[in-house]
Amino acid sequence: MLEIQNTLVSLDLVERFFCCDLEKCLGQCCIDGDAGAPITEDEKRKIEEILPEIWNDLLPQAQEVIREQGVSYVDEEGDLVTSIVNGQNCVFTTFGKDGLCLCAIEKACREGRIDFLKPSSCHLYPVRLTTYPSFTAVNYHRWKICKCAEILGKKEGLRVYQFLKGPLTARFGQEWYDELCLACEAYLAEYGE
Repeated sequence: MLEIQNTLVSLDLVERFFCCDLEKCLGQCCIDGDAGAPITEDEKRKIEEILPEIWNDLLPQAQEVIREQGVSYVDEEGDLVTSIVNGQNCVFTTFGKDGLCLCAIEKACREGRIDFLKPSSCHLYPVRLTTYPSFTAVNYHRWKICKCAEILGKKEGLRVYQFLKGPLTARFGQEWYDELCLACEAYLAEYGE
């Protein structure tokens, strides 16, 4: 683990390679799972606020789920997560060409219709955060559907922490990210690439 300010960062972020390969996985992380994406109470309120703007982008089944239970629920582990359709698809999942999964929230943001990109857990994926009273754990979540991202990351020479520069900086700040880079470079110099 690397201690960066008030976080403990898994060495997987340094040692593992990653680069999303949407052409191969088609955004499977948004449609395969047993729970929605973790969100905060603030993100829930923001999603409810922007819902009218993205409503027509949602699939009919997703609209029905949202009408019945809202944009989120508390899962078996007690976490607030986005609602899901058919026990797996995030309600904000839409589909583009060739079955490519698109996030309705992100799509609307990129089109300039809203100012919220997407929940931070989605933006940070494949990193998952766990908050404890005195620190936040920053861990790499390995999932078989992301194998193609690991292969592409290795081919491109892009490590997890490098791939997630933007999201990590947005979450923790530039100073934190710069400190992480220095620690990662020192680790790789000592223990090899």
